[in-house]
Amino acid sequence: MKEVIDTVGRRKTSVARAFMIPGKGRVIVNKLPIEEYFKDEFKRQQALRPLVITERAEEFDIKINVQGGGVSGQSGAVSLAIARALTEFDETARVILKTEKLLTRDPRMVERKKFGRKKARKRFQFSKR
Repeated sequence: MKEVIDTVGRRKTSVARAFMIPGKGRVIVNKLPIEEYFKDEFKRQQALRPLVITERAEEFDIKINVQGGGVSGQSGAVSLAIARALTEFDETARVILKTEKLLTRDPRMVERKKFGRKKARKRFQFSKR
């Protein structure tokens, strides 16, 4: 077993690197406790969901560096990074996390803006005359 488990999670344009070591359950995101970084309860729960589902929230200290995107993308990236770290530590957790679809990278990205349109799909207002 490795001392430090290093994994990467991505969502939209966010990239999270998680470093997991055995410990007391502290989660640090960009040098801040997770409660301070993800102030929204839902985003925090989304990020910590793999730990809660596998019931290993108090077993590891996790340090996470996350950059890019917004809060939603970052919490998704953190969730994937933690899930991958848990599977690297314990293969039996893989089955649980896979059934909850926490090991799948969400492929949805923002659609690019097209020329001749206001946004990706929205057209300019049509004027008949």
